[in-house]
Amino acid sequence: MQTLTKLTKNDIIKSLVSFIAGTAGLYVLIVLMILLNAGASGFSEYFVKNQQALLTVAVSIAVLEAMLYCYFFFENKFVLSRFSKTTEIFLIFYVGFIFAFVMKYIDPLAQLARPIAFVALMCATMFRRRDAIFINTIFSLTVLTVDRFTDITGIANEHIYYASLLCSFCAGMVAVFVFDSIKTRIQSVLLAFILLIPVEVINCIIIIPVGIGQYTVSQIFDILIFGALSCILSVMLYMFILPLFEMLFAEMTVFRLRELTSDSAKLIKKLKENAPGTYSHSVVVAQLVEACAKSIGEDAELARAAAFYHDVGKLKGPEMFAENQTEYNFHDDITPELSVDIIRSHARNGAQLIKKSRLPEFFADVAVQHHGTMPIKYFYYKALKMSDGELNIENYSYSGPVPESKIAALIMIADSSEAATRTLPDRSPEKVEAFVRTLIEERLDLGQFENCNITMRELTIVKSTIVNQLTGVYHSRVAYPKLTVSKKK
Repeated sequence: MQTLTKLTKNDIIKSLVSFIAGTAGLYVLIVLMILLNAGASGFSEYFVKNQQALLTVAVSIAVLEAMLYCYFFFENKFVLSRFSKTTEIFLIFYVGFIFAFVMKYIDPLAQLARPIAFVALMCATMFRRRDAIFINTIFSLTVLTVDRFTDITGIANEHIYYASLLCSFCAGMVAVFVFDSIKTRIQSVLLAFILLIPVEVINCIIIIPVGIGQYTVSQIFDILIFGALSCILSVMLYMFILPLFEMLFAEMTVFRLRELTSDSAKLIKKLKENAPGTYSHSVVVAQLVEACAKSIGEDAELARAAAFYHDVGKLKGPEMFAENQTEYNFHDDITPELSVDIIRSHARNGAQLIKKSRLPEFFADVAVQHHGTMPIKYFYYKALKMSDGELNIENYSYSGPVPESKIAALIMIADSSEAATRTLPDRSPEKVEAFVRTLIEERLDLGQFENCNITMRELTIVKSTIVNQLTGVYHSRVAYPKLTVSKKK
């Protein structure tokens, strides 16, 4: 998740309009549920009879949504700056809201089978942890408000309403905090058994004791079964809805990122087949960047995935890049100016290819930014030798822009460090450390990190991490004795 320190006036207007429209959508859903339950004939009568309660619901929901807007305004302006993010929030609300009240029509106790953790799971996947907690809290209070004051089904079991609130809040909290350890879709299914614990505890403490004498033994078993079903439905609905959100909003969930970095992913497969040297380089860079991202608290999964795609532009003429060449170098037969055009075009070509493949836009940003405006020294020096006068180094540099995110900066450092370390005759930790430090200092001097807010402390951590990783990848080996062993007869 990116950060944003200031919203433009246009952003504020758009975000306010989206929140007002989203809140209006909740009102529409409540009206539709009343209409479906009361029927066309009893619709007007219901509204006349419950004017005060419905006014309370309308004001409460408006206040809750206003609190949600204020939270994002002060804590995460990035969400308000993107219409797609606010749309996601309300779509998640609508899905959770519809399923919460569909269960009420089935049976008085069936509302205990609501997919109460669905909203928390969706938000934990697509927002920051604290965002997910706050959204889940607002959703839980919204459902309680509608439960308590509309009484659409005519069954006023307040202890069930408050138990439902606690279940929704507690199961949601568990889902949010456990989610970081969920790395595969199968693990998400197993999450249902973890969610079962707080739900059944709350049902046993609040609902069953209050209902002693009111519920039969069969209904008590139903309460426990509905509690388990609630957790299962939460995960099933999450697994079904999440791919739709990934597709509609190009969300970079941990599951999607892992799918995009598998060998079966279209561009990765092409890279492996047509540019094996670039693929090998990208794998090592991904390993370096993942370690660096973890060390400074960035999204390691996103950094790893972006690193896999940073050089896909080399698929257009892979033989023009050193790591894919054998003995013949095409650049020996062309001018330095043409070589520079070919080399620097891979950043732009990569961004275009990523967008054409409908991959996350962040990957395209990294592809075009990972060299920033750095000079392509080899061909600049070659051109200097062939000319009599001075040359404008900008004509022999990448077109930029410079990295605009910390992950792009990490990939810039890891990319150049990995490629350059291959050329070192001595790859001892001391030599690699000095070399990486020089690379980072050079990029600092050339202003490559001015737009990504990376700190000197973080750069020091990154340097140490890369040195440790590279000395592990390119460690020295024991020389094998020149001995031929023949098969025993």
